[in-house]
Amino acid sequence: KDPVSGEFKGPAVDLGKELARRLGVQFEPVAYTSLPPVLAGAKSGEWDIAMIGVSSERELLVDFTAPYMTVEFGYLVPGGSSIGRFTDIDKPGIRIAVLEGSSPGAHLSRTIRHATLIRVPTFAAMVEALVAGRADAIYGTKAGMLSQAAKVPGSRVLEGPFGGEETALAVPKGRRPSVAYVSRFVEESKSGGLVQTAIERAGLRGVVVAPPK
Repeated sequence: KDPVSGEFKGPAVDLGKELARRLGVQFEPVAYTSLPPVLAGAKSGEWDIAMIGVSSERELLVDFTAPYMTVEFGYLVPGGSSIGRFTDIDKPGIRIAVLEGSSPGAHLSRTIRHATLIRVPTFAAMVEALVAGRADAIYGTKAGMLSQAAKVPGSRVLEGPFGGEETALAVPKGRRPSVAYVSRFVEESKSGGLVQTAIERAGLRGVVVAPPK
């Protein structure tokens, strides 16, 4: 969300606007600060299309298109931290804050063996835990970690591959014609350069266009 204009921006917005234009309908962004309400919205009819990470658990509630981009994950550590690599992260006594219900959180639940995960309800709460010293590191999309590094003095994003997620368009269960339509839209958006342009316009790092289906 742009702090001055209040407008939403990013690949999801660009793709949503283009999809609405093709359909001849108004683009109406529905904003959430965490994932659980997004999934609840699939049941309540709060949204028609969502751009979220692909997972088998979420497929119980929504139908996915093929991925349109792949989002890398990363760690943000505070200034003065001795943590420099993954082997420094997964140790007893290390506290990692993650967004509750998020794909990065699910990834760490499967891979972390010794460190402690601190699950928080919002992205802001995750960053606040790092600043307040209640977490030794926070874990999320690399793009998100890089943007926060510029706002938290002295903090830095660890170098290296730390997992990732395929992001696709999601449609609530029971709407097969919608799935077919947006699936074609995704492939056209990848091959036609719309996804790449949207990533570049948003200035995202650690994000790449998914390969064609």
